[in-house]
Amino acid sequence: MESDLAQRDVIGVQDAVLLEDIHSESIFIDNLEKRFKENLIYTYIGPVLISVNPYKELSTYDAGTVEKYRNVNFYEVPPHVFAVSDTALRAMRGEHADQCILISGESGSGKTEASKKILQFIAAISHNQKIVGSVKEKLLQSNPVLEAFGNAKTNRNNNSSRFGKYMDTEFSSIGEPVGGHILNYLLEKSRVVYQAKGERNFHIFYQLLAGADDALLANLQLTRDPSNYFYTKQGESSKVRQIDDAADFKLVNAAMKVMDLEEAEIGAIFRIIATILHLGNVNFGDNNGRATLDSKNEVNTMAKLLDCSFDSIENALLNKTIDARGDVVTSPLTRDEALYARDALAKAIYGRLFDWLVRKLNESLTKAENQKTLVVGILDIYGFEIFEKNSFEQFCINYCNEKLQQLFIELTLKSEQEEYLREGIQWEPIKYFDNKIIVDLVEEKHKGIIAIMDEECLRPGESSDRTFLAKMNKNLTFHPHFISHEKCDNKGRKTIDRDEFRVLHYAGEVTYNVNGFLDKNNDLLFRDLKEAMSNAKNIIAKETFTKSELTSKKRPDTAASQFKNSLGQLSVILKSKEPSYIRCIKPNDDQVPNKFNRDIVSHQVKYLGLMENLRVRRAGFAYRRPYEGFLNRYKALCPATWPHLKQGMTPKEGVQLLANHLKYGKDDYRMGKTKIFIRLPRTLFETEDAFQKRKNELLAKIQAIWKGRAQRKKYLKIRARIIQVQAKVRKFLAKRRAQKRRWAVAVIRGFIQGFIARNETPSDANKRFLQFVRFQYLLRLSKQLPKSVLEKDKWPERCPKSNSAPFQRCKEFTPGAVVTRRLENLNFRGSVANTLPTMRSGKDPSRSQVSPKETSLRKRKISDDSSQIIPNYAISTSRHTFQIKAILSRKAITLLLGQEIWKSANTDLQKLRKDIVMPSSSKEEAIKPDKFNRKFKNSPNFGKELQLAQRTTSKGKRYPPKDNKRDITTAFDQMENGSTN
Repeated sequence: MESDLAQRDVIGVQDAVLLEDIHSESIFIDNLEKRFKENLIYTYIGPVLISVNPYKELSTYDAGTVEKYRNVNFYEVPPHVFAVSDTALRAMRGEHADQCILISGESGSGKTEASKKILQFIAAISHNQKIVGSVKEKLLQSNPVLEAFGNAKTNRNNNSSRFGKYMDTEFSSIGEPVGGHILNYLLEKSRVVYQAKGERNFHIFYQLLAGADDALLANLQLTRDPSNYFYTKQGESSKVRQIDDAADFKLVNAAMKVMDLEEAEIGAIFRIIATILHLGNVNFGDNNGRATLDSKNEVNTMAKLLDCSFDSIENALLNKTIDARGDVVTSPLTRDEALYARDALAKAIYGRLFDWLVRKLNESLTKAENQKTLVVGILDIYGFEIFEKNSFEQFCINYCNEKLQQLFIELTLKSEQEEYLREGIQWEPIKYFDNKIIVDLVEEKHKGIIAIMDEECLRPGESSDRTFLAKMNKNLTFHPHFISHEKCDNKGRKTIDRDEFRVLHYAGEVTYNVNGFLDKNNDLLFRDLKEAMSNAKNIIAKETFTKSELTSKKRPDTAASQFKNSLGQLSVILKSKEPSYIRCIKPNDDQVPNKFNRDIVSHQVKYLGLMENLRVRRAGFAYRRPYEGFLNRYKALCPATWPHLKQGMTPKEGVQLLANHLKYGKDDYRMGKTKIFIRLPRTLFETEDAFQKRKNELLAKIQAIWKGRAQRKKYLKIRARIIQVQAKVRKFLAKRRAQKRRWAVAVIRGFIQGFIARNETPSDANKRFLQFVRFQYLLRLSKQLPKSVLEKDKWPERCPKSNSAPFQRCKEFTPGAVVTRRLENLNFRGSVANTLPTMRSGKDPSRSQVSPKETSLRKRKISDDSSQIIPNYAISTSRHTFQIKAILSRKAITLLLGQEIWKSANTDLQKLRKDIVMPSSSKEEAIKPDKFNRKFKNSPNFGKELQLAQRTTSKGKRYPPKDNKRDITTAFDQMENGSTN
């Protein structure tokens, strides 16, 4: 709300309590006018909402606006009817207390629209459950039906409510609408038979004629022109530019179906409406003082529509039966009496139809049995009326507004002061007008106007409106708020006729014409007409005109007494609920938008008592709450009160600590006996903002703890699963390592076995080893070939056979011989094939000539005590390098060669690994032995065949075969350190 204060010169202030001068009515109206011109039709006076009718559609009632005002603080958002609705609903749910919203104002000020917006908000925030949706739809659809049958065009309002309506919307314990109930008050039945110029009858008559299809109209024997019927043409205003009767008829017809009305019942309703239209066209003649029917066609049509006999209707319209102490006398009616009987029947039929319709709506809105409910009531009742000619209806309507104003005074102004005095709060009392004296003038027993009127209606002898007026002049001569022609001075007599009296209402002076008061108050219907209607077979006529009514000897209450009793019951209902107020104002009498008439608004501000309400709110305190409730809500703002008060400390002391901590000013609040009073809304806003900020901090802490616990639970679950996965992985890796170790052992064992059986007949045991030896020989041989064909002395001899001397001499290199003998100058850093050329010449390999490169390596001699061979076998191709490094650890040698051999080989393996192992070239090309043997053996073109073999091998074919690609060094490493690579 404070965010708009910077623009208060343009759009005014949202709460009139913030106006600088609260005693100036002009400043108050200026503020309303500023907001009205900016299409801001709502303004607050504390919790009271002021609504100015814009006479145009505004875009402030859509779904987005509903969400904006849903579940928010009353003062956190701009004034709106949705804010009042939401506050009432939240109070109902939070405090489990019934609520009511009182809508008051003049005719044409927008009361009916305000009640519809409240129902719209209730429907919008409700869930779309099946039962809730049905109740919600019925609540919304009840408005078109009630407006069609209870509203009419007047000179001040095109959709004026001509009855009072109080609707209770029932909610479940969780705040969902589950039912409803409607109370109706004082339908203006006289409008059925008479309309002033420029006014219309009730909407339903014109809707039926304009919207019904031709077949229905033919069945009802009606035409579309309202001017053909006496009851719809008197006002000479059948067509209204702003009203679409045909479209409204479709809406009403659909709404009645939603309200669970059957087709037969809907048809009966239309036949009742048609009956009234035909009844208005019944005319009477005069035959020697006796009434006669000018035409029987209309009566015959009525009989068909009501499904009753023609004779009973005709006889009831022309005669009356009087039962005087058992003597039944039938006498004919005069023409005037017949016209009165006709109009009385029309009013009775329509009034009972309306009551029946409300009863049907209530049946459709009835909640489930034994279901506890909370209630939000909406009071939409006619506003204060002052016409050029005011009759009995205006008297009752204005009396109703006096009663509601008294209720408003009791519940707001008077209760405000009494509460401050009760709480011991000192403040300056505000004088206000208490209209109880006017209410007593109307309703006081034996002395009030209603009592005098009833007495005149019931007393024997001749009574008339003039005798009623004379009796009022006699009994109310000294009452300050009653004036008549006889009572006032000469100057006043010029403004009031002899058949009029004037009441000084709180809203202003109203002059009433006494003619017709007694007849309308009696509201009598001749017995013959009741009997004829009770014999009708029309569903509605049969239910509304009962046989028991004919046998009852009790005289029914007068219309004024019934209305008085209804208002008394309404007051009890409203006092039992927590009230909210919407005060409606019409800006002009022309019903046009963007026009603000200050004189008309000033009159309404006066009779609505808005200035008195404003002064009380400003002089008093805008907010009050019991200490327990205030402390429970805001205790988190003070360390001394959070999370609990110290033992022995009272709630009042806790609130005082809280106020001190929040640094309330001396004039910002008062401490009562049971409540804290905060003067300005701004103080409350700051407190609420601090609370919201603190609440977010507390929520963050709670969320952090909760998230921590939730994450720990999640972590523990993940950790347990990871442990299971790790166990499975470890099992898998252990199995794979064991499998690779077994493979390594098999490879090494096969190699050693092949070495041992190298000189034996080729078999599976030595096949691979011999193949490997041949390959190394050929590889070495390929590197020693001459570069030119002319170098004949460098050509090697023919390839030795397996039983030749070089191969036979290989037997000397058994593992036992290698370990026990001293192999001086023997180089096994290359392959075993390195020794074959020297072995082929028959020389001792240990004394053979080697290349200069190998000579430098032979300088590293192995001592006698540590003779051991660590051979390095290297096979390289362009695609694959296959390398076997027999690095025999103690564990491997002991496993493969035996414990005794190990004992003799005590040389440091790490030193041998470093000194002996020679990396092999990655660019060496291998020659497949099998292919070479086929072409090399006994071949005269040895060099060419060898080159051809080299070229064949270098084309990218893999050798050795795929199953021979095993790394002996890798096998030993896996056995030694468990490597899985």
